[in-house]
Amino acid sequence: MTGTNTAGRVPGELWQEAAATVVRPHKARGSDFSRLSKRIAEAGLMQRRPGYYALRLSLLGLALAVGGAAFLLLGDSWWQIAVAVYFAAVFGQVALAAHDLAHRQIFRTRKPSELVGRLVGNLGIGMGYGWWQDKHTRHHANPNHEELDPDVGAELLVWSKEQARNAKGLPRFLGRWQAFLFYPLLTLEGLNLHVQSVRALFRPWLKQRALEAILLFTHFTVYLGALFLVLSPGKALVFLAVHQGLFGVYLGTVFAPNHKGMPTLKDGEELDFLRKQVLTSRNVKGGWFTDIALGGLNYQIEHHLFPNMPSPHLRRAQPIVRGYCAEIGVSYHQTGFVRSHAEALRHMHRVGAPLRGR
Repeated sequence: MTGTNTAGRVPGELWQEAAATVVRPHKARGSDFSRLSKRIAEAGLMQRRPGYYALRLSLLGLALAVGGAAFLLLGDSWWQIAVAVYFAAVFGQVALAAHDLAHRQIFRTRKPSELVGRLVGNLGIGMGYGWWQDKHTRHHANPNHEELDPDVGAELLVWSKEQARNAKGLPRFLGRWQAFLFYPLLTLEGLNLHVQSVRALFRPWLKQRALEAILLFTHFTVYLGALFLVLSPGKALVFLAVHQGLFGVYLGTVFAPNHKGMPTLKDGEELDFLRKQVLTSRNVKGGWFTDIALGGLNYQIEHHLFPNMPSPHLRRAQPIVRGYCAEIGVSYHQTGFVRSHAEALRHMHRVGAPLRGR
């Protein structure tokens, strides 16, 4: 394997390299990661950034307040569509802050992370913190594993040719042309987050069920109440569609490039921790605007290796991780924003081929 930038090579080639990797016996497993972790710790990149996050959360609170004031001042006007677009961007940023809270990047201990996470997620944007944390934790433990990663399950779309061959129902219907349907379907992702959050309230594993429910339905009551009290029914529905639709698209553009189109794992296929995280993840190149818009998740490889690392440190960790991967011969895939989406869409179209032949 090479440790250089793999832009220009298809993910299938990366998986051939991954499959050829020798997985060390259990006792040695993790030793490569341990050496990398030591370098990261020595660089001080695991230290908390309370000042940064205090400012970031304060600015998000201010952004929500400004949007609320603009909404009330404009009243029953079609200019509210601009406010809906604004709120879609702000809700996306709030979701990224909830993501950092779930990974304990802000607080070191569980209780404050969960309390603030529920306030930001459930109350702030109507996204169940407990449900999302459980789902995202399973994703991090087994990224792109077809049986264990909930983000690549064939619930609506298919992510491998094997899933396509076995697809039934909606995945079989949508999978034929899923690359063309992907972005239109993202407009429903905001609604899906709300629905899944409510459904999780009835699952026995959910902790703090009463608090989650109170905060979640307080958000829905205030949000929908404001829409239909201030706006006419027609304008309220348009605002709802624009806001939630663009919110879903924003989240999709943040998360889709990270793993879609990268190698997937099946039962019986095993890599050590470092290779499992690096070979299934894709970084997105960009400057300060990309870092803000994607919440640092454009450094997906570094984030998966060190999920507790504060997001502003990921940029500094990137050259350390990339250089180390070059030393030990592990492919490190990084490409531009547009190309990352193109790679994901090409993969989706390719794996849907068995369905187009039916």
